[in-house]
Amino acid sequence: MVDAARSALPAGPITHNLHSGPAPRAAKTKKGNSHAYPYRQTFRQIFPVRALSSPWSSPPKIPSFKFDGRLPSGAVAAGVAAIALLILLLSTYFTIDQGERGVILHNGAIAGEAEPGLHFKMPIITSIAKISVQIQKEAFEKTPDGDTRLQAYSRDQQPATIAMAVNYHVTDASAVYAQYGSLANMKSRIINSRAYEQLKNVFGQFDAADAIQKRALLNAEVFAAIRKSVSGPVTIDSVQIEDITFSTQYEGAVEARMQAIVKQQQAEADKQKRIIDADASAYEVKAAADAKAHQIEVQGKAEAGAIQARGDALRNNPSLPTLVAAEKWNGILPTTMVPGNALPFLNLAK
Repeated sequence: MVDAARSALPAGPITHNLHSGPAPRAAKTKKGNSHAYPYRQTFRQIFPVRALSSPWSSPPKIPSFKFDGRLPSGAVAAGVAAIALLILLLSTYFTIDQGERGVILHNGAIAGEAEPGLHFKMPIITSIAKISVQIQKEAFEKTPDGDTRLQAYSRDQQPATIAMAVNYHVTDASAVYAQYGSLANMKSRIINSRAYEQLKNVFGQFDAADAIQKRALLNAEVFAAIRKSVSGPVTIDSVQIEDITFSTQYEGAVEARMQAIVKQQQAEADKQKRIIDADASAYEVKAAADAKAHQIEVQGKAEAGAIQARGDALRNNPSLPTLVAAEKWNGILPTTMVPGNALPFLNLAK
């Protein structure tokens, strides 16, 4: 419908003057010359009024810009220069943490050592190698990533697998860099090799049983040997033997021997118990015999005392037996008398 209305209209813009009537004629001036009104004609001619509403008018076009992906050469150069300047400014300072020391290098040569804090340096020429001076731990142990435990033989030729940890710290960062280049190189060339060597030497002086029973002594001797053998810009702080594992055959033999020892100790305990029980029984018998002997002794002494007392009484009283016999006589005379015998208790001579 809109297209049909547009086709019915004449070509070109449809304008109408602001006034409904025809354009006014030019007025005459006082001198009689005919001149138009310049302002009114210019306004009407330049600013015509549209008779149609906006749906039939074409929308204004928005200018479009196309970017072909290329920047001006001057902008690229300025960006590169700005980035280079920023990198240069950032490379003029560095920081050292509390647990580190910085080895200052001028074109690769050691020029000094930086303490913890903020420092400045010359870009490009100066570089910094950071070395940790904190206590480091080198563990020879079994992990999911691998098994670094150490192998050694005891004095009685028993193979053992030993888990051990060595704690150490750097005392001269510049010497570490000059001699080894890095802390990792120093660890592999000094700590690992010396620790393994000294462990084998010391462990070979212990029997397998002593290595288990005298673990503290073994640990102390290994620590002293490693600390003595390691010299240079590093100090050994401590050594811990965490585990000693022998072969399955040896562990089985140890278990059997321990069971035999336990049985022997049990038999010895039973023997001692029987001895103690026998001693207790003998003591009881001896105590009873001693008590009986004491009783007999006391009774004999009492009887002897009584006999002695009766003897003394008889000596002092000769007629006492006659009195006693008289006391015990029941008063009946014997019915049969042997000729020549005297009557009991009767002294007829008197």
